Amino acid sequence: MGGDHAPRVEIEAAVLAARRWNIEIILVGDEARIGEELKKHDTAGLPLRIHHASQVVGMHDSASDAVRKKKDSSIRVAFNLVKEGAAQAVVSAGNSGATMAAGMFVLKRVKGIDRPAIATIMPNLRDQTLVLDVGGNVDCKPLHLAQFAAMGDVYARHILGKADPKVGLLSNGEEEKKGTDLTRETHRLLKNSRFNYVGYVEGRDIFNGKVDVVVCDGFVGNVVLKVSEGVADAMTTLLRREFEGRFWAKLGFLLARPAFRAFKKKIDYAEYGGAPLLGIEGVGMICHGGSSAQAVMNAIRMARDYAARDINRQLTAHLEKIGEPTEAQSAAADENGGGESRQITA
Repeated sequence: MGGDHAPRVEIEAAVLAARRWNIEIILVGDEARIGEELKKHDTAGLPLRIHHASQVVGMHDSASDAVRKKKDSSIRVAFNLVKEGAAQAVVSAGNSGATMAAGMFVLKRVKGIDRPAIATIMPNLRDQTLVLDVGGNVDCKPLHLAQFAAMGDVYARHILGKADPKVGLLSNGEEEKKGTDLTRETHRLLKNSRFNYVGYVEGRDIFNGKVDVVVCDGFVGNVVLKVSEGVADAMTTLLRREFEGRFWAKLGFLLARPAFRAFKKKIDYAEYGGAPLLGIEGVGMICHGGSSAQAVMNAIRMARDYAARDINRQLTAHLEKIGEPTEAQSAAADENGGGESRQITA
């Protein structure tokens, strides 16, 4: 109920997802408004039902207040349904902070994870790059970023199909002396990890296919995300203007239309749906507030796949296997000047 175009877009997406993939969907929110909107669609035989929630979390509501004071909000009620076993995943295009807070409060965190992270998939020259965190945690410690790396490794393996994903830490250069105190401390932690950590990477490496997972704090990640979306939109608009300006350009566009359609599909965030909330004991998928029905529909598909592959169990097993990096290890690595590689153990 909290998205920019709610509940119209969410209901259209639910109808499309239920029809295309036969996914059972519970529409959580104002029963009367949802019912009226559903009448605009042919829902005969579709696995859709409504669960009433009397309150709505707005985009400007405080995340903590929304969780504590709006106990019957659509987002909290949705997570309660997962906790009770009535649903396996939550998809929301509402307030992302409140979605993250509700997920943590209702479902709790995966053992070994201090802070959940919002991850997003971006296209690269080979296939896809997973970037996290993209907005959930503005102020992070090295331990948090090390945990993001572990979660990204698991997601890349089991959702993106990477056998041995390369994990990089986003910085302003590849040299070890670059970066901030946060990245340098995190780098010292990750050098001793058991997954395939390749060191510092730069912003361009998100798109050139050099790595499969890029780790950063939520402030930097959100800037990266918004800049990338802005560049993609600007490129599409500029190309359209060029082709509309001259006769020969229009003719060229007609000949190249299939290629441009494929290009647009490659860079369109709607194709990737939502951003998974990694690190909670359940499945949460966060969409842009202004998402289209296609984007929310694909987020529903992603949520189904995440739940079906039991990513949280994979994450817990992965953390137990590699051990949990600690601040003490970071300090020890610092004293040793980053010395020889050691295994991270709990």
